[in-house]
Amino acid sequence: MVEWKKLEEVFELRNGYTPSKNHPEFWEGGTIPWFRMEDIRQNGHILDDSIQHITPESIKKSGLFPANTIIVATTATIGEHALVIVDSLANQRFTALIIRKSLTQSVLPRFAYYCCFRLDNWCKNHIHQGGFASVDMEGFKKFPFPIPSLSEQTRIVGILDTFTAAIENLKEQIAQRRKQYEWYLDKAYFSSKLELINALNRGLIQVKTLDDVGSFTRGRRFVRTDIVSDGIPCIHYGDMYTYYGVWTEKTPTYLTKEKSEKLRFAKYGDVIIVGAGENDIDIGVGVAWLGKENVVVHDACYIFEHNMNAKYLSYFMRSNNYHQQIRMGVVDGKICSISAKELGRTLIPVPSLSEQSRIVSILDTFEASIQNLEAQLKEREKQYEYYRNKLLTFEKAE
Repeated sequence: MVEWKKLEEVFELRNGYTPSKNHPEFWEGGTIPWFRMEDIRQNGHILDDSIQHITPESIKKSGLFPANTIIVATTATIGEHALVIVDSLANQRFTALIIRKSLTQSVLPRFAYYCCFRLDNWCKNHIHQGGFASVDMEGFKKFPFPIPSLSEQTRIVGILDTFTAAIENLKEQIAQRRKQYEWYLDKAYFSSKLELINALNRGLIQVKTLDDVGSFTRGRRFVRTDIVSDGIPCIHYGDMYTYYGVWTEKTPTYLTKEKSEKLRFAKYGDVIIVGAGENDIDIGVGVAWLGKENVVVHDACYIFEHNMNAKYLSYFMRSNNYHQQIRMGVVDGKICSISAKELGRTLIPVPSLSEQSRIVSILDTFEASIQNLEAQLKEREKQYEYYRNKLLTFEKAE
């Protein structure tokens, strides 16, 4: 048996606010958690502390939100919520849902938290558009909220908590594996140009410029409307940020034979390097082409022909050392770019080919492990969403 109530019957609704920045005494030395959307993005949906803190002097007469309040984004970035397990406040983007005192023995906070995923979806579909997007608050207050028995709430929470714990465990494993990967990347390629030069001066490593080990050729222009479903494989610069990893042997896009005749191709073992983009984050990233066919390359990329292990180069182009070196050569603007001349000056450690292969083998192992964990995470998140929807979909009596 499930009892249905309007949201406002289950929760006291209060608005968040931002204490005035003109009063430093509201902020300096603050210890009271004050939540923003950044807290959810960085720390997830169960929160026990915030990035920023406020002082008791900033608190209005209504007081703090008590522990186990749910904060729901009802303006700006709509459709996110978190369960806050400490006394706190939040900014004005959030509406606080505080379980009414008459129902504290009837509604488990974590059950309410899981039910709010349904509320998130409702919010996204009931928005007042204008200068500042906001949720239809009259409808929000009337949102139907289910209250099954405490034993059923406990059962549902237990199942969903198990999924949540498994997901968090996988996320932690991925984070740890990435740290290991990044540590080894720095160890293999040195953490900075200065560290690389010091190793060179001590005779520990041979160092060359990219111009010493290869040559750059810019691709030629084609546009999205030229792309077809099958034909000659092509690499469009826009896919370099989203589709490719360290290496690839296939593309998501193709050109007709006629369209590709006057364009430029990368061959097996060449590294395709991002030369331009909307921001400087991925400028200079390289992808080793290991496909059987030659591949057409867009003019916002460079084809790098070389005499090294292609994947060794591609991994190097993900290192801190490399990106620190090329950053000064990036030209900012509406479209950021870097020249072949600037790329060519970059210093790279050049061990023997056998040592390059050994390094690649270790980094490949990290990549495969991370990809496997990410695939497990994606599957577990799908299962969690399926069971959450199934467990929280109660038939509402007419």
